[in-house]
Parts: sequence; C-alpha cells; structure tokens
Amino acid sequence: MKLLSISLGKVSPLFSNHHPDYKSVASGIRKKSISNLQNPIPVEINHLGVQGDEQADLGVHGGLEKAIYVYPAEHYAFWNELLTRETKTPTTLLHGAIGENFTIEGLLETEVYIGDKLHIGDLEFSVVKLREPCFKFNAAMGYKGASKAMLQSGFSGWYLRVLKTGMLSAGASITLAPGQRDISIAQQNKNLLKNRNQKDLWE
Repeated sequence: MKLLSISLGKVSPLFSNHHPDYKSVASGIRKKSISNLQNPIPVEINHLGVQGDEQADLGVHGGLEKAIYVYPAEHYAFWNELLTRETKTPTTLLHGAIGENFTIEGLLETEVYIGDKLHIGDLEFSVVKLREPCFKFNAAMGYKGASKAMLQSGFSGWYLRVLKTGMLSAGASITLAPGQRDISIAQQNKNLLKNRNQKDLWE
C-alpha cells in the first residue's frame, strides 16, 4: 500500500448548471498534485490537513474530523470511462481531480473501517467516515450524475483525522492498524445509498 500523490486546492468560484439554486458557488474541490512519484517533495501535514489546502464549507469538508480526504487510484479508470461516455469528451483525470488530498493504491473501501488507524510514512491518521458527494462534485466533473454514480459504485473514498503531524512525501508506504471494525466504509456507503433512494434525495 502506497501514497501516490498529495494534492491541495484553493477556494475559487465553481460554476454549475447541476443545481437549481446555484449558478456559481465557492469550492476548494479543484485540487492539484504537489507531491507525486515523479516529484516527491515533502509536504507539511498539520491537524487541519495539508498545509495550504482550503475548503469553502467547513461544515461539510475540512476541520479536525475531515482533515484529509483519501481516494484510491484504482477507481480512476471507472471515472475516466464514465465521463468519456457521458460527456462525449475523452477524459483522463489527474490525481487530485476527485477532490482528494491523498491518492493511494492498495487499499479500498471494503477493507477500511471507521476507527482504523493508517500509518503513512512517519505520520498517523484515524479513519472517520466516507465522503458524501453533492452537486459541487457534479459541477467539478461536468456531469450531473456524478454524485449518484459515486454512491452507486461505492467508490466514495474516506476522511481521516490527523493524529500525528509532520512532513510527508508521495511514495510513502501505508500500513493499516485495525480498530473495532464495526462498520466499513463500504457498508457506510450502502447505508447512505439506501437512505437516499428511500427518501429520493438525489440532487
């Protein structure tokens, strides 16, 4: 298991025709890789996440409980194929495009449970919850069905709390220390999907 990329983004206007109430909204979802396997520069990770990263709505993203958003690189093929088909535009997403801070390989939602600890390099993190996509994700992807596709696929990624701060570079190895293992990220995703389907909460 390995950290492939560390990404950050600044809050900027995100234009959208994917929500009836918003034509433009502030978002930090557009993130770019600043440390990767080609250029593994050290990046400071503090209790609020990647130094220099910004979030527009701290009630939904960021803060101590959602300091780092992790996404498996294995899912990028799914998004490239889906977006190429639905937008009729050849799509090859770069790491960070899903809005994640850490792009990783070798660890999926079915294998990660709330309360598990991740040791990445010399740093330590705790798994908090899945990512719940909204209309901003639709806008960033340029496809109004992106949020629904994320939940239906189970390819949600998850948030981390930072337990031990310090410097971190792409290429660092990842080890998992199991917690109580009551509910996995995949099961949490299934529960959320069921709830949204029952209440017809799709945007």
